[in-house]
Amino acid sequence: MKNITVIGAGTMGNGIAHVFAQNNYQVTLVDISQEALDKAIAKISKNLDRMVAKEKITTADKDATLNNIKTVTDLKTGVSNAELVVEAATENVDLKLKIFKDIDDNTNDACILATNTSSISITQIAAVTNKPENVIGMHFMNPVPIMKLVEIIRGYSTSDAVTETIMEVSKSLSKVPVEVNDYPGFVANRILMPMINEAIITLNEGVAGVEEIDTVMKLGMAHPMGPLQLADFIGLDVCLAILRVLHEGLGNDKYAPCPLLVNMVTAGKLGVKSGEGFYSWTHGTKDLIVADNFKK
Repeated sequence: MKNITVIGAGTMGNGIAHVFAQNNYQVTLVDISQEALDKAIAKISKNLDRMVAKEKITTADKDATLNNIKTVTDLKTGVSNAELVVEAATENVDLKLKIFKDIDDNTNDACILATNTSSISITQIAAVTNKPENVIGMHFMNPVPIMKLVEIIRGYSTSDAVTETIMEVSKSLSKVPVEVNDYPGFVANRILMPMINEAIITLNEGVAGVEEIDTVMKLGMAHPMGPLQLADFIGLDVCLAILRVLHEGLGNDKYAPCPLLVNMVTAGKLGVKSGEGFYSWTHGTKDLIVADNFKK
């Protein structure tokens, strides 16, 4: 397997393209926006420059990685020669179902169709295709070039052969694949999102402030960053979407999103991507200040 197509040039998509290309796969990166594709290549180049500066790779390695990536805005063209397609579009079920139907219509029967969804049912996605046995979840963690875990999610019909192939492909990227079954939120977000939601509830009820909550979790629980900072990093809209999938799929009110989270997303306060969430990100990640709405 050498020809990989990645659908979506956002944070996750460009990271996935990066790691495949760095490991000598031929990558086609697809997005409807040429501007998004140009930004993705610039981001990958910048991340590779950091690796060169840290002497983790050479300049020749960087050039080879970039040469392994081509960009297209037409999905049919982008997937025509793919042996593996990894979809990394927005966490929206209707969008993903449409993309997978289009991918299925334009790939051969042997092509493996993977989704980077963080919560949506693999079985539901596979049901819109003619080869559900070839559909699998391949949930990378952000930032993709750094984080080792890939959550491999089997749908109801996913074949053993496809699962074994994707486990081996993940290892070829120097990742650690962990196989899980198809339940809402899988493992990572079924555990993580209720913690983030509870941190937001704790803030909303006035138990403690943003920095205090995050400091307790960093120093008391040895988390590398607090749950509110992490929520900003993930994107509050993504957190909300995942919690809604958990709430609906598991039918338990413990997964109900905090009203504060709902209001922040409605107001466009999405975290890093919008410049403000629980923290102000206009000063950069090394100089965080609590957002004005949460200052004491």
